[in-house]
Amino acid sequence: MSYLLRGMAANGSIRVIATDTSSLVEEARQRHNSSATATAALGRALSGSLLLSHVLLKNHQDRLTVRFRGDGPLGGIITDAGLDGGVRGYVHNPKVDLAPREDGKLDVGTALGQGDIEVIRSHAPYGDPYSSSVHLVSGEIAEDFAMFLAQSEQIGSAVLLGVYLEGNEVKRAGGVLLQALPNAEESALTLLEANIRAFGQLTDAMSRMSLLEVLEELCWGMGFELLTDDALPVRFECRCSEAKAIDALAYFSPEERQNMIAEDGGAEVVCHWCNEKRWLEPDQILNISNNEIRCPDCSTLWYREGQATMIRDEERCACGRLVMLPA
Repeated sequence: MSYLLRGMAANGSIRVIATDTSSLVEEARQRHNSSATATAALGRALSGSLLLSHVLLKNHQDRLTVRFRGDGPLGGIITDAGLDGGVRGYVHNPKVDLAPREDGKLDVGTALGQGDIEVIRSHAPYGDPYSSSVHLVSGEIAEDFAMFLAQSEQIGSAVLLGVYLEGNEVKRAGGVLLQALPNAEESALTLLEANIRAFGQLTDAMSRMSLLEVLEELCWGMGFELLTDDALPVRFECRCSEAKAIDALAYFSPEERQNMIAEDGGAEVVCHWCNEKRWLEPDQILNISNNEIRCPDCSTLWYREGQATMIRDEERCACGRLVMLPA
């Protein structure tokens, strides 16, 4: 089971969050059938997003979306996480697999390339989403999360992320976030930096000790205190559904949907977040037309029952026609 721990050190002046995501990242690998390089990139991003959600979110209904955009062959990474322990994500090109670096580590930085990291906070059911972004430092994910916190949130942080595979199977994965709060003393930060330098690779440590022991070693000499009496479970969890699959087909024109029925006898809808496949029968596809209003001239979707208004009454459609919706 994947899980998350929270704690404090140095008399409450250093925030500590850690997660063991080994089973979670292995499920992500299986769902997306991703290569070793892509799995390492996605696994680090999933682990980091879970850690970040416990820093930036306050409400269990809130969500955190993280977008890594790079010019490398991986194409980019997108994750979605929340305080409920659920996280999902995907890479644009899951088959990309590069030769290891000279030090033997998977070359995630080259796979992602140069670009930026954008973090979007959605506060449900109130308020508009808030986003901020910074340039990628290395594309190795951990350094990029740390830079985001330093530049966007003005919080000094150390982020450790790792994914270890044997063959193409994830054996260990996880992350640690160590964050200096405003009342942190210089002596505590100096000791923390020394502990991190001496620590080595996260996944190597996870092969020898529990996650709690990892935190105790990183916070040696700083009075580490565990705040989570029971570990918080985390999991790969998508929010897709058959209803959302039907909603996705609503953006196709009636003619395109008729062609799906005529040529394929229905439609297969694939969720990009989790790679779940759903087959929609002809009657489900035909019923979409009963709940929607389209432009008589260009077939642009104006309104669909149960969804937020797409185009308001008396606005102009893309084709120039005046929009007229029923009361």
